[in-house]
Amino acid sequence: MARENWYKVDNVAKVFLATAAKRDTRTLRVSCTLWEDVDPELLQQAVESAIQLRPQFNVRVRRGIFWHYMEDTDLQPVVEKEHGRVCPSLYHPGRMMLHYKVTYYHKRINLDLFHAISDGTGALEFLNIIVFDYLKLKYPDELEELNIHSGASYDDLNQDSYRQFFGNLSLKSSALKVAYHPSGLKLPYDQLQFFEIQVPTDDILPKAKNIGVGMTSYIGAKLMLAIKDDMPPRKKHMPINVSMPVNLRNYYPSQTSRNFFNNVNVAHVFDEEISFEDLAKEFDAKLKENLTEENIKKQMDNFETMEYFIPVRAVPLFIKQMVVRYGSKIMDKKVSVVLSNLRVQRPPEEIIPKIRNYNGFCSSSNLFVVMSSYNGKMTLGISSPYSNTKVVKSFVRGLSEDGMKVTAYATEVIR
Repeated sequence: MARENWYKVDNVAKVFLATAAKRDTRTLRVSCTLWEDVDPELLQQAVESAIQLRPQFNVRVRRGIFWHYMEDTDLQPVVEKEHGRVCPSLYHPGRMMLHYKVTYYHKRINLDLFHAISDGTGALEFLNIIVFDYLKLKYPDELEELNIHSGASYDDLNQDSYRQFFGNLSLKSSALKVAYHPSGLKLPYDQLQFFEIQVPTDDILPKAKNIGVGMTSYIGAKLMLAIKDDMPPRKKHMPINVSMPVNLRNYYPSQTSRNFFNNVNVAHVFDEEISFEDLAKEFDAKLKENLTEENIKKQMDNFETMEYFIPVRAVPLFIKQMVVRYGSKIMDKKVSVVLSNLRVQRPPEEIIPKIRNYNGFCSSSNLFVVMSSYNGKMTLGISSPYSNTKVVKSFVRGLSEDGMKVTAYATEVIR
């Protein structure tokens, strides 16, 4: 029997619940690659132990009359060898299932998670608890003193931080214009292509520093140029917009394991010639302006207030979902590519020699790039719904032409 604890879903989760589809499953994946093959029995024990520290993930999403809600469940996760697609569908209305999945493949441990449950920061923290516990089981004598608990309370981890920190009455529509999207046909409705790009941080950091920009701005500008190479002359007037999720825990005192992020946007219209250096500097300046606490709070107050209008609250769920799907499609048209930076991963010093790398992917109806760094290596996980790989090839070529040692991998797409 499931425990009779239930929780409201946050406003971002409502969007993911309304828009999950066969291609864009609204699933994110974070992975950790070790230096030796994974023992599945020990991994199963580690997952069961991790759930005791993060029970917020052991929930089922249920449909109410007006909103979805989550309830605790006694369903237990079962570790499996990886098979099928990356970022699989983990939400089917009415089906008894968990909304996360742990798999392994040789040396890699994967956590796939339905985005309504948590964001990239929460998923990475959960993955690290699993990995750290696995390594403690594998090397009990070496890692006996390793602490894998963050110290956050159950209430802190389960907090709806959007509701806690935002919600002034101030509604404005987005000023973004319809953005350019890569040309060509999309893959069949249930398929995505996944690419993993690796670059030594010693190759990229000095170049970004010489220009005077951060690594996010450097990669963002390179993505813009790669998409520009795909633009026909008649569409040069359209902006290329890079949308970037921002971890709001960096701005507000929250330890929640649920969603707590916001998207900021940097756009550029290539109506005249511009050098890469100037483009990167422009990108960096716009990004820093968007990341001020004042601008973030203005945007989030607009979004969070929607829930509290009495006319909205009284509308049945199926009508709300139709409205949310329509709004999401409008916003998708204003985004050329999403760039999510999971930042530098810093596990405890005693287990760094046992971890080879981290990486991530996210399903999407647009190009989506997940960026992370660990132990001298920057890894980019690119998800693409397009059969045309021109943008990805142009992006890799741009890095290589800058003298970087680029390693690229791709999944096979079944035609």
